[in-house]
Order: sequence, then C-alpha cells, then structure tokens
Amino acid sequence: MELPHWTDIVKTARFKELAPYDPDWYYIRAASMARKIYLRHGIGVGGFQKIYGGRRRNGSCPPHFCKSSGAVARHILQQLKSMDIIDIDPKGGRMLTSQGRRDLDQVAGRVSSCSMNFLF
Repeated sequence: MELPHWTDIVKTARFKELAPYDPDWYYIRAASMARKIYLRHGIGVGGFQKIYGGRRRNGSCPPHFCKSSGAVARHILQQLKSMDIIDIDPKGGRMLTSQGRRDLDQVAGRVSSCSMNFLF
C-alpha cells in the first residue's frame, strides 16, 4: 500500500484539531475499513464518513455531529481496490473479493493463535 504525500499533515476529520500523532495511522485506518467491509459489506465513502465521524466542539455553542474526511476514506478504498481486496458491490458500496476474504481470514487466524499463546 502506497502512502499519499499528504498523510503527515492531513486531519482525519473537520472536527479534529490536529493531525494524527501515530505515523502508522493510515495503515490502521485501512485495516479497520477492510474489517468493517468484512463484517458488513455494502459500505461506501459516505458510510465510512459516518462511522469515523464524531462530535464537533463549537466553543460556547452546543456540540454537533460532524462527518470525517471523505478524501481519506476514498483514497483508502481506492488502494484496497487496487490490491484486489475489495470490489464495487452492484447493490451499492463495496464488498470483499474472495482473495481479500482469504487474506483477512489468514491474518485473523494468526492474531488469534498469538493471543491464545499469550494468554496461556
């Protein structure tokens, strides 16, 4: 996965005050989006804007919900599509390909076995 040149300066949403501190935030967000498509296919850019949205503080005015950045979600979805992990769903949104489902199952199996060894 290629990082865009703007990842170190971009905010992830309008309601955020600063860019993320974690240098790997882009990879974490991509993995999170792939997992959300795995659990519930048919999510598009607008759905991810709602999922990663949050509360915008308006100073003395009451806070309101605000969506997250659409450019970040769109770019990650394009990257996942170029890696053949997701594809466009004919009913709307995105869905996992068979290769993407297999890759996510393998990663989940490795994480599960490592966590079981850690617990016992």
